[in-house]
Amino acid sequence: MNDTSGLEVLGLNRTQEAVYRSLLAGSAEGVEELSSRLGISTGDVGACLEHLLDMGLLQPSRDRSGTLRAVSPEIGFDIILRRHEAELLHRQRQITLGKEIVARTVAAFAREHGPADSETGERLIGLDAIQQRLETLTRQLRDECLAIEPGGAQSQASLDAARPLDESALDRGVRFLTIYQDSARNDPATHAHARWINERGGQVRTCPETPPRLIVFDRRIAIVPIDPSHTRKGALCTTAPGIVAALVVLFEQTWENAVPLDADPRTENRDGRGLAPAERGLLKLLASGMTDEAASKRLGLSLRTVRRQMAALMERLDATSRFEAGLKASQRGWL
Repeated sequence: MNDTSGLEVLGLNRTQEAVYRSLLAGSAEGVEELSSRLGISTGDVGACLEHLLDMGLLQPSRDRSGTLRAVSPEIGFDIILRRHEAELLHRQRQITLGKEIVARTVAAFAREHGPADSETGERLIGLDAIQQRLETLTRQLRDECLAIEPGGAQSQASLDAARPLDESALDRGVRFLTIYQDSARNDPATHAHARWINERGGQVRTCPETPPRLIVFDRRIAIVPIDPSHTRKGALCTTAPGIVAALVVLFEQTWENAVPLDADPRTENRDGRGLAPAERGLLKLLASGMTDEAASKRLGLSLRTVRRQMAALMERLDATSRFEAGLKASQRGWL
């Protein structure tokens, strides 16, 4: 009963069409005869007859009481097409009405709550408020979206909320540039989402350490966390040209030093001393006095990974302590 036919656009699958054709040929067969000749169960024959009757392709026979006759295709299909046209017209009217209601609701909301964006910025308190503003701004995107997503692995809730918005913008041809931390490659869900962005025409790069989270829409509007260390406290949405321009420069500088998703960050962009960006980042953090634990949080890496990488650097520097490693790295111009 799941097979299809050329008449599926009218609501007939292949089995229903076969029953209709048989009755159209003038056959007076009952359910048992149709089942035997067409090779389908009596239950399926009964379901087909009910469907054809509902569609108007069968009518009770006036000659043989208790039986059905087939309506000619010219009349039957014309009835179906007219019904589809009426349903389509009704849906179009509902869509038009829906747009009018949405326009009135948005206008009323704007009058009650004031303009969405101001030079000084709007505070968005709570995840729902942030998500609502992201949805609005993503729908309004015309040319470009710049995003920095720190912290390595992203929560499944964040990924699920972002995908439909990203998909809609990518389908419209919006240029998507996204930066994740290198450690995001180690999380299957985040890495899969990043690959999906690449496959849909966006561009994703990663780097060892990122600036705080930010999103810039068409280089006109930006959203940044009020407190980068506690993003649940809310976000600031601003159109102030000076702030937006500074955030764009920050993004572009980070982008230039980041590694494309399809490249290996362990070997890409090594400097003249053979240091990868991740190694340079780790050295700078530890040389500044940051502990292994703090460095692992900043880089989005496990404590074991940070210690393993540091041990490898100490071996390359032929150092027996962190202090000696920092001294030798400085002498060699690594810092």
